[in-house]
Amino acid sequence: SARMKRSVDALTRELDSIRTGRANPVLVENIEVDYYGVPTPLNQIASISVPEPRLLMIQPWDRQALTEVERSILKSDLALVPDNDGTVIRINIPTLTEERRRELVRLVGSKLEEGHVAVRNIRRDNVAHLRQLEKDKELSKDEGKRAQAQLQQVTDMYIEKMDELSTQKEAEDMEV
Repeated sequence: SARMKRSVDALTRELDSIRTGRANPVLVENIEVDYYGVPTPLNQIASISVPEPRLLMIQPWDRQALTEVERSILKSDLALVPDNDGTVIRINIPTLTEERRRELVRLVGSKLEEGHVAVRNIRRDNVAHLRQLEKDKELSKDEGKRAQAQLQQVTDMYIEKMDELSTQKEAEDMEV
């Protein structure tokens, strides 16, 4: 189902925004920056690059936005320290402590569970719809059972995909 795929995509975005010990533009690209009074995602007003594995470099196309970009990064919950040299902002990505890595793994687990719940809710809605079709005699009992079995297979496939994403992210988080 397209709704289940969107749930997987949402989980992917959530997991990408969780900070690991590596520099990744995805970490900061959606930080909202007050750009001339308009909240704007960072990736729409600046180029974000990774010149080194633990360094992010942000270069706003408009130099006037440098201080607002810096302020937005400091306000974010990423605990990153921007270094503004007047032209670009550099962010060193510190190595994660063991405690912080465990915290991130727990966070990944809770995001995964939210994704599972979303997919299960979609399945539940579809099962209710199929039962209604059976009740209205638009679908035979056998067709209903077959459709529910197919729905369960699709659900299992998306849950498995989410589990794979979570396992990859946990591995990244625990990497030293």
